[in-house]
Amino acid sequence: MSKVVVIGGTSGIGKSFVETYHSSYSIQTISRSENSVKFVEHSVCDVLENTLPQIDDPIQGIVYLPGSIALKPFKSLKTEHFISDFQINVIGAVNVLKAYESNLKAYDGVSSVVLFSTVAVQKGMAFHASIASAKGAIEGLTRSLAAEWSPQVRVNCIAPSIVDTPLASRLLRTDKQREASAARHPLQRIGTAYEMAHTIDFLLSDKSSWMTGQVISVDGGMSAIQKI
Repeated sequence: MSKVVVIGGTSGIGKSFVETYHSSYSIQTISRSENSVKFVEHSVCDVLENTLPQIDDPIQGIVYLPGSIALKPFKSLKTEHFISDFQINVIGAVNVLKAYESNLKAYDGVSSVVLFSTVAVQKGMAFHASIASAKGAIEGLTRSLAAEWSPQVRVNCIAPSIVDTPLASRLLRTDKQREASAARHPLQRIGTAYEMAHTIDFLLSDKSSWMTGQVISVDGGMSAIQKI
């Protein structure tokens, strides 16, 4: 099986992907936490601080999942919030892609990179200035690398709305919060980690073989439509 490297594969969307698709790929996870998922090789590493583990094999796919949610009024956001969000979301991804660029290009076929943005880049949302700025940079990185690495490597990006994961748990602590969040989406519910996992698989696989440089909205319709 071809190797897929998942950064942040021990919880949330990454864990769901690993649990669902461990028999489809040879998965190696990298995160700051110890691995709680069976069936995969795991390395404990902070992609912002440590040297990434050496991988000698060609890599079919890289999925970069670390993210942040610092939702505050602009006047409450400090410069440090913007720096932190940019480091976690952008610099971490850059470090990973620099470390494994040669592995992606050594793959016998067209390899694939999957990055993550947010619905808040396309749809202006209050209190999202910091995270939307960082994820906007991810969308720019997606298109730039897709152009530069074509045709050897495809680079695409998923832009979800709120997904029921540990990262979003403080926004979904009560039934009232969940109901309000669900109501903001045309499909009237919150996304699941497994829905994101299926989209990752689509972008890694040959099912999306003629797609690169795309930002895919998986957001319950929020960015595209408004119910009357």
